[in-house]
Amino acid sequence: MKDSTALPKLHLLPTRLLVTHEDSDPRRVDRFCERLRQEGHLKHPPIVSAIPGTDRYVVLDGANRTNSLLQLDIPHVVVQLISYGDPGVELYTWHHVVAGIEMDEFEEALARIPEFKLQTCNLEEARDALSTNRAVAYIICESGVRKVCSSENQMVCDINLLNKIVNVYRGQANIFRASNDIWEIQKPYYAEITALVVFPRLTPSDIMIAAREGRKVPSGITRHIIPARALNINIPLSVLDADWTIEYKREWLHDWLMERMNANAIRYYSESTFTFDE
Repeated sequence: MKDSTALPKLHLLPTRLLVTHEDSDPRRVDRFCERLRQEGHLKHPPIVSAIPGTDRYVVLDGANRTNSLLQLDIPHVVVQLISYGDPGVELYTWHHVVAGIEMDEFEEALARIPEFKLQTCNLEEARDALSTNRAVAYIICESGVRKVCSSENQMVCDINLLNKIVNVYRGQANIFRASNDIWEIQKPYYAEITALVVFPRLTPSDIMIAAREGRKVPSGITRHIIPARALNINIPLSVLDADWTIEYKREWLHDWLMERMNANAIRYYSESTFTFDE
């Protein structure tokens, strides 16, 4: 079998060993908990990578899923194990469409944060400031573009500052993910859109440092491209929650995988896809 179609590495781990690098979205965690209770199985495995020098694993994708399992006291989880150095693993940034909050309220809350100052600019200036580390983020709204800069005019690249921005609207507004910073593209899809918040692109090193130090990137910012991602494994929660040894559960997982291989039930699709059920 070619490397590009090699089976993903599924592994069973204690849930407590998983370290999320991004903050959780309480609304999404509650929805995941309810879905897990209703469906009774883990549909998609979290994507994890070992943290060198520790027995722990950073969750690259699936923070809300992981936090839901922790909240439900599920002791074990099936994960897809990758190496951050694997070819094809890429890290991009999601931006936030913020909806359902007044723009004046949003800007006033930002202005009250002493580390920040807002500067009106055009889109190209905002992009340049962000790419050269002279802005924490930038905000696009109906009336224009604002750079979020350090009040001390310092070069900035600080996860704590990103969290201060997101905490202004986290839990107060609806948050949607966007892959571009074009207001005219985003606005038609969100009736109550307030602003588009654009974040800097982080690096794998940023993610590993955050995981090691116990810091969190804001929820819904990091976007990992994972080749040969495992989907629809549908592992019963009754197995993950069972009072079995981890060795026995790992044997169960091996047998489960062999059954699917023998039944020719595993398919690899190379084309790009859209999913409408998340």
